[in-house]
Amino acid sequence: MINPIEHLQWRYATKKFDASRTLPEEKIKILKEAFNLTATSYGLQPIKLIIIKNKQIKEELVPLTMHQKQVQDASHLLVFCAVTSIDKEYVTNYFELVENKRGTSKTILAPFRDILIDEFKQKNEQEIFEWAKNQAYLAMGNLLTVCALEKIDSCPIEGFEPQKYDDYLNLAEKGLKSVLVMPIGYRATDDFFADFKKVRKDISETVIDFE
Repeated sequence: MINPIEHLQWRYATKKFDASRTLPEEKIKILKEAFNLTATSYGLQPIKLIIIKNKQIKEELVPLTMHQKQVQDASHLLVFCAVTSIDKEYVTNYFELVENKRGTSKTILAPFRDILIDEFKQKNEQEIFEWAKNQAYLAMGNLLTVCALEKIDSCPIEGFEPQKYDDYLNLAEKGLKSVLVMPIGYRATDDFFADFKKVRKDISETVIDFE
């Protein structure tokens, strides 16, 4: 039986990856599935995941990521992106998917669909992006845990230049903006950070029980 706490104890923000090792495709497939299953507000999935394996692209993104070499040496680089527009078509497509997957009638779905269409109609692009950006954080948190369970090393990164990433990856034409990046792969044997004890507050300081 898997002990998730043991796996989370094993996990750390990997500072040095073994550039000679590549994650097998079955591991990448698990991460794709996990990303797709991430909980999102209203179930609208206003996020996309870019997976970069190409060595040259990873190298060229290093200067745009505060020169963090994990981006270059990792097996793959994950770029978490948020959509910049939620319009009537986007919402309608989601509810059509609900109808097809669950067999729920349009009559039942229509009221909630119309509420969401009206809600997003009142938001500007920046407001939609800020909402969608929060979903990207949920997705990264989910994948950090899945990586730990699958013994995949990872390093969550906010320290990068989003606009330059967007330009390099042509994200604007895809209706996306980059939010977070996460190199994944296998830790190098000489990454001394792997042996550091975790520094966390006592649970009594971070969890409040109401009984």
